[in-house]
Amino acid sequence: MKISVFGLGYVGCVSAACLCDLGHEVWGIDVDPGKLDFILRGQSPIIEEGLGELISKYVKAGTLRATTSAAEALSSTEISLVCVGTPSLESGALNIEYVRRVAAEIGAALKSCGHRHLVILRSTMLPGTTRRELLPILERASGMKEGEGFFVAYNPEFLREGSALRDFYDPPKTVVGALRKETAEHAAQIYAKLTAPLFLTGIEEAEMVKYADNVFHAVKIVFANEIGAIAKPLGVDSHRVMEIFVADHKLNLSPYYLKPGFAFGGSCLPKDVRALAAQAHEANVKTPLLFSLMDANREHVQRAVKMIQSFGKKKIGLLGLAFKAGTDDLRESPMVELVEILLGKGYQIKIYDKNVSLARLVGSNKRFIETVLPHLTELLCPSTDEILEHAEVIVVANSDHDFPPVLEKVKPHQIIFDLVRIFPESPRHLPNYHGFCW
Repeated sequence: MKISVFGLGYVGCVSAACLCDLGHEVWGIDVDPGKLDFILRGQSPIIEEGLGELISKYVKAGTLRATTSAAEALSSTEISLVCVGTPSLESGALNIEYVRRVAAEIGAALKSCGHRHLVILRSTMLPGTTRRELLPILERASGMKEGEGFFVAYNPEFLREGSALRDFYDPPKTVVGALRKETAEHAAQIYAKLTAPLFLTGIEEAEMVKYADNVFHAVKIVFANEIGAIAKPLGVDSHRVMEIFVADHKLNLSPYYLKPGFAFGGSCLPKDVRALAAQAHEANVKTPLLFSLMDANREHVQRAVKMIQSFGKKKIGLLGLAFKAGTDDLRESPMVELVEILLGKGYQIKIYDKNVSLARLVGSNKRFIETVLPHLTELLCPSTDEILEHAEVIVVANSDHDFPPVLEKVKPHQIIFDLVRIFPESPRHLPNYHGFCW
């Protein structure tokens, strides 16, 4: 393929050289004549192991060229990769001015391009930026509509400084988002020689993936550092602790707890978060991430309350009360907290949970519910039919396998509010279905 790479900074230089190595012909475009001079002399404008050798090789071979002219590059290529920087403003917001300028340049060059062109954004941008900000610029500047004279895709990069070439050839995944599947498939052909898992998705999902990755990396670093800060005054080897921690691929390093849903609860997580936070406080160790967890969890419950309030209905039916399916454990169940808040706001509530019976509750589980929700007997229903008869809003509170067939019986005026994503795919045949975080 013949590819233009806009922006010869870190991502652009690596992408341009490695794409040549995959067999493509590449034009590099940048407004900085200094960067172009480096490239044209077969040298790398940045320090990255192995990059200089690649640039030298493909400049000599004639498959890597450089120019300041978008029109010259587009006339000779079929695909453009936009890799310009998106630095922070003083406010912390993202500065996308450079991407806007490149979009306008590409749009203007498309007028005289003479063939259909695929524009792929690689610059890190917040979800919605491509569709809301850049697509209109491309259409105005070109006088064309996306899907006619040109196509747009978003393809985040996952390159780390110091290991960027290895990351390019062996990425954890390849993600391409587009307005239509055929566009995404075409864009993905650039990386046909790579063996990474391929995900074709919408543009906004592709934009968001990059932020999910980087912010989670930041969370992991802070988490490990806070564990170390607490372990140090206790005389505990934090590296040994984390070595054991990361060996668990069933729960710790896995998808298990990484699906958006409702708040955490139960007899373990809240208790242990508070205990470790108390230990840190006692040792006079500041651990902001750890201290924020319970507040963040309570805020998630409040989000659910606000969504229920937004429906403007007072009769609520809950499918599930325990903190997860297959248990009768009500201790610190976020659903119990949700019910308590809604009752205080005057909502009429009925609950069905086949595993919850006051007659069977014992010990601390029984004491908890007697303290927090003493009128539970009056709220429990013996069947889902009673929930369907009562509710204007049906709240799906755990992922019991019995619940999907129940939801197929809802009437057109009834709202389904799903806290657990009971359906793997959005149920389009249920018009009043509302997912919590999706």
